[in-house]
Amino acid sequence: MLELSIIIVHYRNPALLKMCLNSIYNDPPRRDFEVIVIDSQSIRESQDLMRESFPQAKLIISAENTGYAHGVNIGLIEARGRFIMILNYDTILIPEALDKLCDFISQRPDIGLIGPQLLNIDGTIQQSYFKYYTPMTIVARRLWLGGFWPFKNILNDFIMIGSDPDKIQAPDWLMGAALMTSREAINKVGMMDERFYFYFEDVDWAKRFWQNDYRVIYYPAAKIYHSYGRGSKSKLGILDLFLNKKTQWHTKSAIKYFIKHKRKIK
Repeated sequence: MLELSIIIVHYRNPALLKMCLNSIYNDPPRRDFEVIVIDSQSIRESQDLMRESFPQAKLIISAENTGYAHGVNIGLIEARGRFIMILNYDTILIPEALDKLCDFISQRPDIGLIGPQLLNIDGTIQQSYFKYYTPMTIVARRLWLGGFWPFKNILNDFIMIGSDPDKIQAPDWLMGAALMTSREAINKVGMMDERFYFYFEDVDWAKRFWQNDYRVIYYPAAKIYHSYGRGSKSKLGILDLFLNKKTQWHTKSAIKYFIKHKRKIK
């Protein structure tokens, strides 16, 4: 068995994908590893990039965009590694990030999910670990209420305000842009829930790890750049629900999440 599988779900941005893959192969982890790219709604430019510049990676072409969770699950089925790293294609690895995550999780079998410190391109720290959503969290974020009491307190609790991002944390969930897990844990917890087409698949997955007696850990010694844009958030407030497709996806996924877990938020 390989030590590490790296899964990247890609959607029509070969320039970002190239930077991500270069960051892996130019300074590879010291462990035996494989890279699996799931190319959703594939275009010729992406296929040419993979075949010409990264023939050592495994390319899985999907004619349709069937959702992030489905793409990850395709990779999980194909993966041969003891440990599995799920990466967004808009990430750039900082040297030794994967080795640091592997070293830490391999020594602690109680950890089911571990994520690095995510950095914006300018080097500032990106918020990537959170408490669980509640219905009021959604309301506060969507209706311009986050600056007013009591919604400000709700959002501060959600983003774990006051916690030190340079110290190890055990949050409820981690942003899905960069997650490492193990084959053993996946065999117990299961793969991502494909009912979440986009958004909340990472929240749901983390909750299931906790429910199966695994810990979810934020590990800032490992650092990865992430070109993050909140596609579900604009300045239109409630109008986003009607005008922003990603807001609609986020809201639908939130409803599915609350129904699935019956609002029993940890």
